Amino acid sequence: MDILSALGNQALANGYWGRGRSYRQPAQSSFAGQLGAATSMAGQVTTSPCNAPKIVYMKTDDMLYSGGNGTGLSFYLKYAEDSTEENPVIIAKGIDERGNEFEQRINVKDINPSYATIVEMRALEAYTGVEKQNGFSSLPYMDGRMGLNDRHDFISGFRKNIQDFTLLKRTDSAAYFQYSMQAYLDFMKKDLLGL
Repeated sequence: MDILSALGNQALANGYWGRGRSYRQPAQSSFAGQLGAATSMAGQVTTSPCNAPKIVYMKTDDMLYSGGNGTGLSFYLKYAEDSTEENPVIIAKGIDERGNEFEQRINVKDINPSYATIVEMRALEAYTGVEKQNGFSSLPYMDGRMGLNDRHDFISGFRKNIQDFTLLKRTDSAAYFQYSMQAYLDFMKKDLLGL
């Protein structure tokens, strides 16, 4: 029996999530109502469904990346001591979305952007040196709820972003995502050809 069945849908409607607290406000239809509801929430504490502490790693000079996402996943990346130019290896260490510590060894040349985790893509982003849009990320806009082991087709994500921004006539953003996608496709092609 899962937790939702045990608690019933009413527990979800009331905002109960395990031991954590959640504050729910009635839905507001007007912008002014939404703004007022948000203002009344200021300063209140909410916790995640898993009630795990949030860890943030401050980036140091030897780190390739430090960050996370909205699930509570937080990690940093460094080159492994045995990493070479021919066989680049990156170590990922951090806290997963459930609050558990993890360490992963990532062989960069084994990463497939069509079937990758967010940690693998951040490692590939660091390795390739793809220019990050506004200094934050070169990856497509996607669901920010990816966990440590969740895999996604990032190439399809790029294509979707390019299509969406083209439809919105945001040619600058569409061009940026085209550039990023091409950088990852070029990486895959080089790896496939053994270059």
